[in-house]
Amino acid sequence: MTDRLECLKQFALTPSAGKRLIARAMLKHPAVMPVLHKGTLVIVAGTTNGYVAEEVLKSLGQLEGFSRRGFRRGVVLGPGKDEANPLFPGDVVIVDGVWQKGKQIFDVAQKLECGDVILKGANAFELETGRCAVLIGHPQAGTASAAIAAAAGRRVALICPVGLEKRVSMGIDDIAELLNSSVAQGPRMLALPARAFCELDAISLLSGASAELAAGGGIMGAEGSSWIAVFGGIEQVESAQRQIEQVMAEPPCQA
Repeated sequence: MTDRLECLKQFALTPSAGKRLIARAMLKHPAVMPVLHKGTLVIVAGTTNGYVAEEVLKSLGQLEGFSRRGFRRGVVLGPGKDEANPLFPGDVVIVDGVWQKGKQIFDVAQKLECGDVILKGANAFELETGRCAVLIGHPQAGTASAAIAAAAGRRVALICPVGLEKRVSMGIDDIAELLNSSVAQGPRMLALPARAFCELDAISLLSGASAELAAGGGIMGAEGSSWIAVFGGIEQVESAQRQIEQVMAEPPCQA
């Protein structure tokens, strides 16, 4: 590989910077671009999808009235942190380029058709295959059940924007078998008929460069950072660098 390289640079991305980068790349995703103005785009509430919704609504000139605060159905807090529990605003449902304020995926799931898109976060994904899964707390599988019915039943595109911090080393099916066993406690796990879209995909889509997870870690706000090796043509790597530098100062997520 190295004898074909023109340029390689390394970057450390915090989880929040990764969320912002993923969100900006979703605007350029070939499945998402057509439904920004024609068709239905459903952005299911979640912390990463809060950034996605922000970028999408900003591009449509409809950001007013949206906040990432409360745009989630479940959250894991840091030690000693209290959950503010703000009012849930609903998912972001965009029909023919217009934000349908207050709507949830359950309001539109049965009307979705081929060509429409659902963006749903994930709790785990396989880095090599892109297979992803969600943790389930709801007895009827919550938003996952609605998303799967649309994806499997009507060929609605289901994409999972998800950060590298949620990669797993064991296969999704094996983890689900463990968490769903009769003796297990805590949330269950459900594999999704979707592919993950992480920071590596975002870099490649935005710049044309290749990106690989090379290392990780940091302190003083950089905990959980992903070290990413970006390589390819000089112009591609420089393009990736510009995109990454625009998000590197993203503050910690306060959703």
